[in-house]
This record gives sequence, structure tokens and C-alpha cells, in this order.
Amino acid sequence: MGWAEQEFETIDLGDPRLNRRAVLLAERLGQKPGASIPGACENWAETAAAYRFLRNEQVNCEDVMTAHRQATMGRIREHAVVLCLQDTTELDYNGQAMTGLGPLSYEAQRGLYLHPTYVVTPQREPLGVMNAWMWAREFKTGDGPRGGVLESVRWVESYERIAEQASELPGTRHVCIGDRESDILALLVMARKMNHAADYLVRCQHNRVLPEGGKLWDQVMTSAPLGHIRFEMPAGRGRKARAIEQEVRAQRMILPDRQGGQLEVTCLIASEVNAPAGAKPVVWRLLTNRAATTLQAAVELVDWYRARWEIELFFLVLKEGCRVERLQLSDADRLQTALALYMVIAWRINRLMRLGRTLPDLPADLLFEPDEWRAAFILNKKPVPKQTPPLNTVVRLIAQRGGFLGRKHDGEPGARTIWLGMQEIAVFVEGARYARQFNDG
Repeated sequence: MGWAEQEFETIDLGDPRLNRRAVLLAERLGQKPGASIPGACENWAETAAAYRFLRNEQVNCEDVMTAHRQATMGRIREHAVVLCLQDTTELDYNGQAMTGLGPLSYEAQRGLYLHPTYVVTPQREPLGVMNAWMWAREFKTGDGPRGGVLESVRWVESYERIAEQASELPGTRHVCIGDRESDILALLVMARKMNHAADYLVRCQHNRVLPEGGKLWDQVMTSAPLGHIRFEMPAGRGRKARAIEQEVRAQRMILPDRQGGQLEVTCLIASEVNAPAGAKPVVWRLLTNRAATTLQAAVELVDWYRARWEIELFFLVLKEGCRVERLQLSDADRLQTALALYMVIAWRINRLMRLGRTLPDLPADLLFEPDEWRAAFILNKKPVPKQTPPLNTVVRLIAQRGGFLGRKHDGEPGARTIWLGMQEIAVFVEGARYARQFNDG
């Protein structure tokens, strides 16, 4: 059973032919994530069938995501704690003749917004996409406010879905994690209303006024440090990788809920000390419902927040690896169905990368078909083993086809080299299978 057939085992589009087409299309797009839809399909008949599938009124993104969500829940059940990462990204389709788009950051831009909940373990193993909101902003009329649903509602709605799923899986603690945009009082109130079925851990944007006077951050900074934490900050957004040392403080606080009541929260502040000259100190202010009275508890929360980078990596693979902003479809509904498939593919690429690092000795055939892992050896001019090789060995060989050098000091491959290598593997496997059919005939 191929990976797509396994992942979409429960898909139900109302017609077995549509179910099979969804699996085949996911398989093709996953083999060549950076190719166009025609480039990923094997021939014109398959390409035409793919476009018919996307425009079929029986097919929508929610049906595709439901099957993946059910598979994701199966993986979540195996873990005591999962981190549910929320974030919003823009998908720019400016210049395309596509109906159903709206303005982006600039009124002249055209595109969609995507707000997924991406689930990983505390060790950063990607488990899947729990849900995803996609929408187009309404256009402004005159100088008045923009119409439509407030976009901040997506954060609260996503927390509700996380909490509902946590109630269905009582053996797994769910932690909802978000950046500054998620610092919304309505989210904290909703969490209280749902009895904190899911924990929340959000980066604090507002230095709120306390009931007794004074400001939240100032009050926390008057407390004694719990201790220090050290870690390596990866490069990104114009920032070089460097070692970070932070002083950690945490205090249980009471905040007004603007409904005549109060919220009890923990505010944790991790402030960089001894930052290099010219570098902006790294300071994280976090709000959570969880208590953090010890350094160990506070460090766990900081480590969980640092895992938020995984959703940034997910967006990177989705945009640059799967090149979803180059999709050319006639309307936003078809686009959203395609995006649902590509989100599953982006998750799989990241999963291969992480499992190759954290569980290197897993048998490769858990994630690759025999033809695929054998192709990785053949293309790298290595002897093909008779027994199934370890996952890490195959992932590194695939990444070498995408530009990974594999020297001792190079570490483990990243998502970029893996997705590039997978395309070369797919072409080779396709040719080998055709040759076998030709010879058999």
C-alpha cells in the first residue's frame, strides 16, 4: 500500500472513482511536489482527470482534510503530549485570472489566507494538519472598515477545534501554541469556558494593566529568576545562527476578563543575557494556563514554544517546495481542494526529514515503497541492499540527489534537498516501472 493510499484510506467523496482519483493525484503530486499539475501527471489523460477531479462539485477541501485528520488522530493517540501550532500565511496569486480571490496586505494584491493547525510532538515529529481555514478578504468600500468575519476569530475557532479533539482523545494532552497574533483575550476566555480541555501557550503581545494597578510584564520582571536556559538559535529572517542564554522568570497572575470576572494565567518571560554586541536580545513573553513554579516546568514551556518554528518550515515547504502559489486554477474553490492535497504532501516531506533525524533506524519501507528506496541507492551508484535499509540512510541518499553533500560536518539534510531529491527519485521509478511493463509485454 502506497503512502497516499494509506493516508487517505478513509476518504469518502461519495463515489469510489473519486476516492481512487484523490489517492492517485496525491501520489503524483507527492512524487513531484515542485512540478505543475500537468508536470506531475504521467500523461494527458491523467492530467485531464486531475482537473476534472478538482472542479467536481462533489469534491471539496474539507472532505480531503477529513481523511487526513482521521489518520492524524491515529498518530496523535500514540503520544502523551502534542503541540498544536497555529499561524496564518498569505498565498499570493496576483496577476492570475482566478475568481474568488481577495486583497492581501496591499489592497492591489490578490490571493487567499491560510490558517492551519499543524500538530507535532514535543520532539518535533510532524503528525499532520488538524484543520485549516482558507478565506479571501472582502474588498474595502470607501474609507470604512473592511467587511466580513474578523480574522482574529480564526485563532479562537481553531482553539475550539483543538479542545474538542482533546476531549475525544483524553489520553493525549493537547497544547495550543501561537505567536503574538494569538494573544487574544477571547481565546483565553474560550479556554476557560471549555475547562482548559486543551492548554494554551501564546506569545504575549499586550502588556496588560493588572487589577491592582501596574503592568503585567513589569510585575513579572520584579520576581526572582528561576534560572537560565541555553540553546542554539537557528538562522532565519536575516538572522545568523547563534547560541542563546536566557534568564527565565514566571509568575501566576490575575487578569481582568472584561466581562466582570478574572482570568488566572502564568506569565513567563525569557530574557536573553550576554547578547553579542549589535545583536537584538531575544526576549519571549508567554502566557499559559499551566503553572510553572520550577525551572524544569518553565524550560519545558520555552522548548514547546521554540517548536513553533515547525509551522514556519511547513509554510516554507508548501510555498517553495510544492510551489502552491504557482497553481493555475480558474476559481478559489478548486484551488482550496488542491491546497488540501498539497498540505498533506508538505506534512509528509517534513515528516520524512524529522523521522530521518530522530528515528534513523526505522525500516525505510514504513515510508517508502521498495522501488523508491532502491532507486535512491541506484541513482547514487551504491549497491542495493537485499534487506530493507534504515530510514536515515535512504533519506540522506534522496537528499544527495537534491544537492545535500553528506559530508561528516554537514549534519542532517533539510526539507529543501529532500523535496528536490524526491522529484528525481520519482522520475527514475516511473521509468523503471514503464520498462518493466514493456519487458513483460
